[in-house]
Amino acid sequence: MKTFPKVNIIVLNYNGKDDLKRCLLSLFRLNYPNFEVVVVDNASEDGSLEEAKQFFPKVSYIKNEQNLGFSAGNNVGIRYSLEKMADFVLLLNNDTEVEADFLTKMIEEAEKNPSAGLISPLILAGDANDVWFSGAKIDWLRMKTVHLNGALDALSGCAILIRAQVFAKIGLFDEDFFLYFEDTDFSLRAVRAGFSNLLVREAVVRHFEKSEQNKKNKTYWLVLSGLIFFQKNSSNYLKLWYSFYVFLRKTKNKLDLRRDAHNVIAQAVQKAYLDFKQFKRK
Repeated sequence: MKTFPKVNIIVLNYNGKDDLKRCLLSLFRLNYPNFEVVVVDNASEDGSLEEAKQFFPKVSYIKNEQNLGFSAGNNVGIRYSLEKMADFVLLLNNDTEVEADFLTKMIEEAEKNPSAGLISPLILAGDANDVWFSGAKIDWLRMKTVHLNGALDALSGCAILIRAQVFAKIGLFDEDFFLYFEDTDFSLRAVRAGFSNLLVREAVVRHFEKSEQNKKNKTYWLVLSGLIFFQKNSSNYLKLWYSFYVFLRKTKNKLDLRRDAHNVIAQAVQKAYLDFKQFKRK
């Protein structure tokens, strides 16, 4: 008789009233026979957690007392899942919807590729058939990650399946990252530890991205987390280049604010640079 590895599906929720119900409905249509859904709530205030408890009593719920961000919030669910002896942990954004066979296909490919520590589905943009994620490349010189079809430098935390052995070897997500770049950091750490990243194109998830609705917040965390990531993971040679490159970026930011002091995006970038100085002194 075939055995099916246990998968714990962690859905991190923060004020996801418009999305969480749809995500959970799709999960309970999965044709995979051995999974547990864990909703980790980052102190939501919109009633989304209470509504989920009402409609989905079979879900395991963990409520954090404050918004811990992506890394620390997911780590709460990962610890719980490892204690429950999960073979795999699937991280899934609350603004996603999965196809019924996606987890079955992911596990099948994971079983065929035992060296694969992190496995990503194909992620489409909402109801369209446009690809939102099919791989990412780390651009070390320009201090950014770029979505690039087939590139496997990093996988997206939007939907990512992780072997339990990866956590045993490299630990959990780095909680220095509140939002963004934590998935890139984790992917890189896994590869450096000898695991490979894998993309399963036949497994499909749809992402109804909401981060663009608050561009200022997204810009701030992308800049700050990017600075943290490249400071942490780069060679000394590259760090010499970064000092010059960041100087150029700061100069551009000052010019942007000089042209328009009320530019909220430029203000967010400036705040990220200032907060990074405080971070380095921690």
